[in-house]
Amino acid sequence: MSAEQANSTALKPKKVDGPLKRSIKDFYKKLAKNKSALVGGYLIIFLFIVAIVGPFLTTQDPDFIDYGVKFEGPSAEHWLGTDHHGRDMFTRIIHGLGITMSIGIIATIIGGIAGVITGLISGYYGGKLDAVIMRLIDILLAFPGILLALALISILGASLQNVMIAISIFAIPTFARIVRGSTLSVKNLEYIDAMKALGASDFRIICKHILPNILSPIIVQASLFIASAVLSASGLSFLGLGVQPPSPELGALLSDGRDFMWDAGHIALYPGLAIMLIVLAFNIFGDGLRDALDPKINK
Repeated sequence: MSAEQANSTALKPKKVDGPLKRSIKDFYKKLAKNKSALVGGYLIIFLFIVAIVGPFLTTQDPDFIDYGVKFEGPSAEHWLGTDHHGRDMFTRIIHGLGITMSIGIIATIIGGIAGVITGLISGYYGGKLDAVIMRLIDILLAFPGILLALALISILGASLQNVMIAISIFAIPTFARIVRGSTLSVKNLEYIDAMKALGASDFRIICKHILPNILSPIIVQASLFIASAVLSASGLSFLGLGVQPPSPELGALLSDGRDFMWDAGHIALYPGLAIMLIVLAFNIFGDGLRDALDPKINK
């Protein structure tokens, strides 16, 4: 190599990762230390792919009835067997996976947004407004989540939209309390006082300085609450108060199979396993997120 080439190589600037890319790499390294959380993350990705792509790959109609093949066990034609109406269980579970996961995720997003806004307002402004909001939150927390959802469904009626609304409402108090506590700890920091002294509006302070600093517990709570939302949605459908037949929601499929547990156990077994996988994946991933996003844990 000539001296000119050596100089040009030495002077060539090294590629430096941006702050966002470095943060993502650091987060992945911390998450990777928890092997179960990593498995949970990969399982969530797999479930998303199956829920999105699966319905386009199945060749059978999930609602097609054929009494000539009812109660069949797993076979080459029907991988997970058929139900009491002769419907293909594999096809129905693939379609139901997307319905159940969408209920959990959408309900968590709606309830999370409402809870975050409520917690920010309560924690930032304090005083009488905080007292009134937190007493309302305490009233909601006095009811077990599934009981509150049952009461709301009884009022609103059983449907997919009403299930999402009911679950999102009992998500609000959990998010609100977490956000309020985090906001109280952040708003008393010196740089928040400096922003107020410089004349920054409350909206700017909340959105640009408080909210970004309390995202970690919000993300962790969201990932854990999705599992609870999926269980609640499945439980409501199992009781006949959720998504109505012939929709292949996993809780409804589980309810269909309870009368045939001894004669055709596969009708209840496979939807139950699908629900278990969703809940397990989000729970162990949420635990890993808590460790990865905790600033007290060393890299």
